Amino acid sequence: MLILEVENACKSFGGVRAVINVDFKVEEGEILGLIGPNGSGKTTLFNLIAGALRLDQGKIRFKESDVTNIPCHERCACGIARTFQIPKPFTKMEVLRNVMVGRFYGRNPPKSIKQAEKESEEILEFTGLRKMAAVPATHLNLPGRKRLELAKALAESPLLLLLDEIMAGLNLIETRTLMDIIREVKRRGIAVILVEHKVRAVMEISDRVMVLNLGRKIAEGVPHEVAKDQGVIEAYLGKGFHRA
Repeated sequence: MLILEVENACKSFGGVRAVINVDFKVEEGEILGLIGPNGSGKTTLFNLIAGALRLDQGKIRFKESDVTNIPCHERCACGIARTFQIPKPFTKMEVLRNVMVGRFYGRNPPKSIKQAEKESEEILEFTGLRKMAAVPATHLNLPGRKRLELAKALAESPLLLLLDEIMAGLNLIETRTLMDIIREVKRRGIAVILVEHKVRAVMEISDRVMVLNLGRKIAEGVPHEVAKDQGVIEAYLGKGFHRA
């Protein structure tokens, strides 16, 4: 089932064209990797999908409904959630309370604080943060903050999850752990769009990969095909990618 359709997306900032005529679709329970050089338009595209920015031109459909002109909080209530490249926890609140906020402002909000607390504890268990539930978020290290960012987004009960460099700054073991969590998210039927500079991780975990360069889509397809695309190699991967 088609969950997201972006048609002819365009966005400029003054004279800078950040996203140019980008078209793509995402299926339910699919992981789409989004890669490209810095400044290629990846985060801008995320902001357009989430509603933080408005399109200059084009359309965004979510579950066959036009969401192009509805604000962030309404898209969140429909089932679109996102993380941020730099984690944004409520630092003076405990980890559990951070996640509970997401439960109240996402899709299908709980009917009571008790329900929100129970469901948030389940999300902390899923993301490996259960033992940190009573710890103030400011005490978490970077891997903990990354997991909390993911837990907050999952608390919104999304149908589409936008992950913005969720693995950035993590070591190999920490990265593998997050990849396993993302795979389980997919198994639960949630679609994922993953922006990440850890290209090998993206290629391994994604069903399809889309590549942006200078605001334009230059390739899209299954990972092994995209990795061989000459335009992608020249713009981003480099000739040594397959040999590394």
